[in-house]
Amino acid sequence: MFEPKVKVDRALYEKLRVAAETAGYSTVDEFVTHILERAAAEIEQAHSEKEVRKRLQGLGYIE
Repeated sequence: MFEPKVKVDRALYEKLRVAAETAGYSTVDEFVTHILERAAAEIEQAHSEKEVRKRLQGLGYIE
């Protein structure tokens, strides 16, 4: 099965390794996956809120 890979420089990887270990993650991959999932969810939420706001403004419910 194909697994995508992302390259990061060694200094950043070391920071991620320390952060993952400190936070109790078993691997750097697990930590990075969790962080990226949270970031993507935040972006999706912000986008959804903008769309809802646009619709409510179009309907005249908010200015």
